[in-house]
Amino acid sequence: MSDSPPSESGGDDLEAIRERKLSELREKAENGALGTEADATETDDGAAAAESPDEPIYYEGGSFEEELAGHDLVLVDFYADWCGPCKMLEPVLEDVAATTPATVLKVDADVHQNLTGQYGVRGLPTLLLFRDGEPVERLVGAQTEEQLRSVIDQHAA
Repeated sequence: MSDSPPSESGGDDLEAIRERKLSELREKAENGALGTEADATETDDGAAAAESPDEPIYYEGGSFEEELAGHDLVLVDFYADWCGPCKMLEPVLEDVAATTPATVLKVDADVHQNLTGQYGVRGLPTLLLFRDGEPVERLVGAQTEEQLRSVIDQHAA
């Protein structure tokens, strides 16, 4: 991560924020601080539940099931860097991550082909909504923010 201030353009600002947040998450993971009180909120029954991040997180390997288990509701975006509709969906997913109870987890389909095969991903973007670690919805193609909110709201209760 660069220590230089972000440039004036919005895209560079967003990239700098992503880099900073990713660095913070990696540091917490290395220090064993993920899942501690600093990263959890209490539910009505007093149990600790992971807070939904305000921006999409990127799957970088390891246990996919553990990634899902860390959150009640996870919207997984199977995408590729070369995919035009995937790029169009990116700002929508950023808004969804910031304003809904769902965690948005982005999976690069080219890098993680084992997961694309495991979940039967045939076209991009494919969005899978997981509730308590189990897939409950599948959406293929670019979606509007309203469509995603509706699906998330159906499963958030």
